[in-house]
Amino acid sequence: MKLNLARGFAIILALFCAAPAQAEQPGHVTGIGGVFFRSKDPKALAAWYRDVLGLKTEAWGGALLPYNAPGHPSVLVWTPFPAASGYMAPSTREFMINFAVDDLDAMIARLTSKGVKILRRDDSDPNGIFAWILDPDGTKIELWQPKKPAGH
Repeated sequence: MKLNLARGFAIILALFCAAPAQAEQPGHVTGIGGVFFRSKDPKALAAWYRDVLGLKTEAWGGALLPYNAPGHPSVLVWTPFPAASGYMAPSTREFMINFAVDDLDAMIARLTSKGVKILRRDDSDPNGIFAWILDPDGTKIELWQPKKPAGH
């Protein structure tokens, strides 16, 4: 069974939106506070994310990504995949990063002008449009332009 991250995300959103409000007990997870990983050359990788993807990197080497950007989803998806899943191929890394973007066509134009190969693009998903690339460390990056709500 091939996992489809976008469809999984849609299911999660539907469940999240449909779930009745319940009082949370102390000692629960409230969200993702960061994504941390190893790199052979962290400074060069941070520069690539700054120069190629446009992340505003901070002096300490990382980036602060807001949750409240216009059109950005109000939740973050956390999903473990089976070890044998090919979804992250051709990367051999154990994780993939999904970035929501405001304009996938503009992002793809930016990437190709920087010499980044687009692995694949999918305009047929009901949750939006997707494209995939690899970063210099071989991590698969999924770029996702969320579907605009009806009437927008």
